[in-house]
Formats: sequence, C-alpha cells, structure tokens
Amino acid sequence: MTKLSTVDILGKLVAFDTTSRNSNLPLIDWVEDYLSGFGLTGERVYDETGTKANLWVTIGPKDVPGYVLSGHVDVVPVDGQDWSTDPFSLVEKDGRYFGRGTCDMKGFVASSLAAVPDMLAAPLKKPIHFAISYDEEVGCRGVRTLLAVLKERPMKPEACFVGEPTNMQVVIAHKTGRPMRVVVRGHEVHSSLRPTGVSAIEEAAKLIVKINEIGQRMARRTDLDPLFSVPFSTTSVGVIRGGTVRNIVAGECVVDFDLRCVPGDDPLAIVAEIEAYAREVLEPPMKAIAPGAGFTFEELALVPGLDTAPEAPVTVLAKRLADRNDHAKVAYGTEGGLFQEIGIPTVIVGPGSIEQAHKPDEYVEAAELAKADAFVQRLIGHAAGG
Repeated sequence: MTKLSTVDILGKLVAFDTTSRNSNLPLIDWVEDYLSGFGLTGERVYDETGTKANLWVTIGPKDVPGYVLSGHVDVVPVDGQDWSTDPFSLVEKDGRYFGRGTCDMKGFVASSLAAVPDMLAAPLKKPIHFAISYDEEVGCRGVRTLLAVLKERPMKPEACFVGEPTNMQVVIAHKTGRPMRVVVRGHEVHSSLRPTGVSAIEEAAKLIVKINEIGQRMARRTDLDPLFSVPFSTTSVGVIRGGTVRNIVAGECVVDFDLRCVPGDDPLAIVAEIEAYAREVLEPPMKAIAPGAGFTFEELALVPGLDTAPEAPVTVLAKRLADRNDHAKVAYGTEGGLFQEIGIPTVIVGPGSIEQAHKPDEYVEAAELAKADAFVQRLIGHAAGG
C-alpha cells in the first residue's frame, strides 16, 4: 500500500458527505480498504438501522492496555451557509485547508490514519487503537454503542485522546450537556374568543423567561473556575416552533433548550426546577380552561462532562506528546466524558480551533496538522518504549 500523507487522507475524508443525517458507511468502507492495504482489519459496531457504524482498530499487541485515538467523522450540515468553496472538496489556500470537517474533526482522524505505516514499523509494545465514531454532532450517540462493547471487555485502554479542535492544547475538562425539548399543549380557539383558549406560544414564552432567569442566576455565582472560557453553567433556548395563523390561539408550541453545566452542577436538578415551575405555576390556570393543556418534557441527549485531574497520568502524558505544559477546560461537549464513564482516563487534544467549527469556510491550519502529526509520532515512540 502506498503511504498517504495526512493531507491526502483528509481530502478523501472530506469528500464524503457524512452530515449526521446521512450514512457514514462509504467513509468507513474507504478507511477499511486503506487499512487492508497494510494487512489490518477493523471491527464495526453498527447502529440499530445498520446504516451507520463505528470502527475500532487495534495496531500492536492485544494482551496489554494501550492508547486510544478517538474521533468522530460525522459533520454538521452546510445547508444555508455561504461557502466560497465546495464544502466537500478539500481546498488549500494560504496555509489553510478548507472543507467541512477539516477542523471538526476529520483532521485528527487523518493524522492518525497517516501514521499507520509508522505504527506497524515501530514495533509497538503497547497497542494503539482507533475509535472512529458516528453521530457525535447529534448528542454523542454513535460512540455509545462502541463503548457498550468495550465496557464488557476485561482489558481497557490506559488512556484516550479525543481529537476535538483545541489548537493542540490539552483539555482536561468540559461541561455536561443536556439538550431538552418541551412540547406545550394549549387549546385552539378563534382569536376573538381568546379567554376560552390557552395559547401554547404564550405559555412557552413564560417558561422561556424562567429558563433565562435560571441562567442569569447561575452567571452571578462567585465560585467560578477561571480555566473555563465560560466559567459558569448556562441555559440557552435555541428553537421555538408553534402556532398556525395569527387569528387562531396556538394549540401547540415546541421549545428546544440547552443546558451546559460545569462540574459540580447537576443538570438533572436544573431541569427539575424548570419542570416544577411548569407543573406548579403555569399548568394549573391552563388546565382550569382546558384540562388537556400542559407540558411534556423530553430529554434529547445527555453528554456527560469530562473532569480529569491535572496530575493524572493521561494529562501528564498528553502534555509531553503535545510538547506543551498548559491545560484548559472548555464549554463544549465531546465523547470524552463517555470514555471516562467506563473507566478509560481521557483528555481532549486535537488540531484546529473550535472557533472555526460549524462555520462556512471551515478550515484547519497546515501548521496545526503538523502538530497533530508530531503528537501521533511521539505517541508511537512512547508505545514502542522509546
């Protein structure tokens, strides 16, 4: 098999439209074909539909704990975004590589795959595993099926590096994410008969005010962790849909909101406070007019937070591999907390900036890819006992 560079592989990966609504199997097929050229096979763990799969690959001995290079290959949509290039064709300009997923986070996956020949030549005394997952962008759903398999195995890796964009700074903690949906049921009547109806939109608006009040209260806390760029838990309402026409009192309204909690804050308790307000304050007058009116709360996902100690072996090793001594904590969520939950020590470290993720003309710096390549090469040396 001819060795491909990180940029060569990144171009291949970007060309697959792996928006989370699509199957990722064509990309997984390509990766497996690439690995087969080196005599390697992977293990697929599918979703319930069989149209998406995680890929787990082990290089090196299988009877000792090793290291995981973890990355998702699904991407967010480009719909409605004003790109100056084809988002699914890698374009180089002024030391930057443009394309959907270059930063978040196919660049890290490409660096990992490009190093396969060097891993095979090492030889490794401890294995290096690839965990390539689906549906991270819609609640870290995909990797959960892979971790359910790994959890039952007697030997777990001793460290995991999740390659989300951190500019190759070691991130030791991130917030817990809890996206929620509320369906507000009102009672439709002609707007001229307003007192006999229940406006789902107006009741949703009252709940949104409450959600915002809770967010403002958390922002006023004084026990803040300065390592977080946003050092307190936050609430955010992202979607509201409701009503039919202006002269019908709205019968239904859907509100999607988001919680991002720092370590120590319980998202379940915050949701319980919001739900209690809906049940105890808003629902009684609604039901007095229409007994079927009310609120239904739905958990869309739960992305566990990550909280790794600065002195943990995985942190110390990651800093050495990244050739830097600092660390940070971030507001966004990753798969890292899920690896940590099953007992695999984890940090986040990868090329590119989160500020470029999800935007039109997403890009990763060539210099960042070079740093990721160096990280993986140092890991190979470490796993080989060098």
